[in-house]
Amino acid sequence: MKRLLTTLILAALIGFAVFKAGVWWLADQRMAEARQALGVSGVLERGKIGSGVEGRLVFTGASWQGFELTQPLVIGRAEFEAGSPVALLQALVDPARLPASWSLQAEGLALVLEATMFRNWVTEDGAGGREQAVLFALPCAPDPRQHLGSGDLLRMGITRLSGELVLKQTPERLHLELNSANTGSLELDWPGARINLVSPEATLTSSPQPLDVTIRDGGLMRRVAAYCARESGLGISQWAGRALETFETGLNARGWRPSEQLLALYQQWLLEGGEITASVQLNSEALGIPVRAEDEPADGTLAWAVEYNGAKVPDVFLRKVEPVVPEIPKEALEPLVPRENPEVVSWHAEDLETAPAWVGRKVRVTLSNGNLVQGRLASVSEQELEVAREVAGGEVAYPIVMRAIAGFEVWRRGQSQ
Repeated sequence: MKRLLTTLILAALIGFAVFKAGVWWLADQRMAEARQALGVSGVLERGKIGSGVEGRLVFTGASWQGFELTQPLVIGRAEFEAGSPVALLQALVDPARLPASWSLQAEGLALVLEATMFRNWVTEDGAGGREQAVLFALPCAPDPRQHLGSGDLLRMGITRLSGELVLKQTPERLHLELNSANTGSLELDWPGARINLVSPEATLTSSPQPLDVTIRDGGLMRRVAAYCARESGLGISQWAGRALETFETGLNARGWRPSEQLLALYQQWLLEGGEITASVQLNSEALGIPVRAEDEPADGTLAWAVEYNGAKVPDVFLRKVEPVVPEIPKEALEPLVPRENPEVVSWHAEDLETAPAWVGRKVRVTLSNGNLVQGRLASVSEQELEVAREVAGGEVAYPIVMRAIAGFEVWRRGQSQ
């Protein structure tokens, strides 16, 4: 009996070790294939691989560095739950054999923001202004061509985007949640849809049913409206009107004219934010928004299924019109400012109010008596900031009171001269 028990324990231990080694090897192979497939657009780092006998696969310390971005997306922990060890092994051996029900949860997602997030070759102008007019650009300067960007988010105190992702696949539906700590959340629910890892584009046609989308801004839009209105030198209502004109012009260029309720809904979202739930049809030209003929009466029988803060919004639709391509004046083709070049690093003057966004970065402080203090920005409070300087192989933090500061500069990527 004792020998049998010992044999069973040894067999269990050997089976456990074989399972763990097999999962690690298969996961490493699949991630190497993913890295190669995604190699044309960026670099995927898988981090450490872990697993559980209940059918769980865990990646920690992974990251994605897109070639277009200057900062990587960090993935602290990603957990794939297959439901059983057999289902996990089957999915790793053949990604086309995903179980009927599975889930993926990613925690510790983080993207550090910089004033210039896209590399200079991405932000090059297109072919002479022939691109389709934008829809959702938010003007954020006296010149309406200057739109909200990562630099504006930094000045608003948003130094990084962080959150978590939850993806659940069942035989009935596909459900996704993306929750952010400071920029709201996105929720998708798609009945009948299934993710296809072998042919990702097939996922978009896996279900003919509409996709329910819920967007919550988490208070971000009020902050954006107040900031951009101030930067534009306008009242908040005037700023929203300017953004609304951009939206309407973009629709007209596509051959659509929005209903009054659609414009009112977008304006309300710009000013107050909140929660919007809409039904989206991916295979539709207008993404499920009903399109009426120019002379068709608005009798309320054809409207988009959209809710704002839990209340249904009636008469949201588009009218089909002749596309109106806006005339672009010659001066509009001139660059707004010297081009952003992420490869150029130099001193850039910043408002002292934005100092909390630059903690950990190399800074240069000009004092009211003309002296300069240069080092790493260690901390910032309401009354003072601390600059750490290297001394004898270590660091010493020097506190500087705010009232004694005449200039504040950051060593960062920015505009080429």
